[in-house]
Amino acid sequence: MAKQKYYVVWVGKRPGIYHSWAECKEQVEQVKDAKYKSYDSSSEAQKAYSEGWTKHWGKKQTGSSGSKGTSSSRASSSSSASSASIDYDSVSVDVGTRGNPGPIEYQGVDTKTGEVLFAVGPIPNGTNNLGEFLAIVHSLAYLKQLGSTKTVYSDSRTALKWVREKQVATSLVRDESTKEVWNLVDRALKWLENNRYENKLLKWETKEWGEIKADYGRK
Repeated sequence: MAKQKYYVVWVGKRPGIYHSWAECKEQVEQVKDAKYKSYDSSSEAQKAYSEGWTKHWGKKQTGSSGSKGTSSSRASSSSSASSASIDYDSVSVDVGTRGNPGPIEYQGVDTKTGEVLFAVGPIPNGTNNLGEFLAIVHSLAYLKQLGSTKTVYSDSRTALKWVREKQVATSLVRDESTKEVWNLVDRALKWLENNRYENKLLKWETKEWGEIKADYGRK
């Protein structure tokens, strides 16, 4: 039998404490910069709710309790940040799409302040994962120019995998309609082949932390 979870919503449609992920999701879905987190006991949830999100959101729980998605928290993969606090001294990236495939744009922002550091698009015809891939590589090139080893966050496991493997696996055809995005992808792949970087590439854990700071709010 699944263990009871308690979901604290600090910033959402109706802040409060909920007893199921479905109820929590209803309060935070499509809410930009929503703040919510799960707890194993009612007392922990009540305490966290009363103390506010600034003390708890994005922080690792201690003791016997765990945050939502404990199975992913146990993963040893360096791409998972679910068991760690958010590194706010970082760059977060995201893609905005209108159809998949369809026009895409992407941006990188300061995770702490939300300041837009770079933005590209719209690109006439691409996919969500290709946009995320381009955003990650763009952030690496941007940070390399600054001599910075800041962490980069993306909410796309697929794009993070493509960057690490220096190859993309997509069914998007190469034709005149996709020429622009493929030119950018080819340039990004070439950059990865010719450059080294020390930046950590981490998965943004949306269910625990809310939407990534670079989110376009189009869900």
